[in-house]
Amino acid sequence: MPLDPEREYRRWLEQARSDLDDAEFSANGGRFNLACFLAQQAAEKALKAYLYLVGNQVVWGHSVAELVDDAKQYDPMFRDLREKGAFLDHFCLPTRYPNGLPGGIPRDAFTAKDAGEATSAAREIIDFVSARGKP
Repeated sequence: MPLDPEREYRRWLEQARSDLDDAEFSANGGRFNLACFLAQQAAEKALKAYLYLVGNQVVWGHSVAELVDDAKQYDPMFRDLREKGAFLDHFCLPTRYPNGLPGGIPRDAFTAKDAGEATSAAREIIDFVSARGKP
């Protein structure tokens, strides 16, 4: 049975917003690596929401930049988000795994500035997707 595009859009976008809220909560608690990771996840889910909305039945991948490229096929204005997507992709693995860093552990490698920039980029992507959704 095919997915309902609007239902999937709402589900994925709702989770994206929740992840962003968790990212901001983590940043305020000094968990900067977690905030950065959750911001990346929020943007990823928002883009997947859009791709479901435009009719994709299967959406794969974790790269925010590549998901922006996929969305560009439906709305060329997504191109303006490519740089933010590539920035957020830096937070997918090293924020979680010690072997993603040259030394130390993720908890000590990320800053309040990183978390602030990551949550800001994720918010911009979520807002952009939200503006394209159906009422």
